[in-house]
Amino acid sequence: MVSRLFTPEEVAEVLRLHHLTVLKFIKQKKIRSIKFGRVYRIREEDIEDFLQKQTQ
Repeated sequence: MVSRLFTPEEVAEVLRLHHLTVLKFIKQKKIRSIKFGRVYRIREEDIEDFLQKQTQ
């Protein structure tokens, strides 16, 4: 099953954050991501997991 993949910029727009903040969260392993070469992609489920952890 393939889920939708988002760029850090798209995630930042949805969460109303700066894209560098999203990259910082990825490097701190707060948001799970997939790395293709030099670019990161974030699954929709991983965004939802991040939001769930933040609200608890």
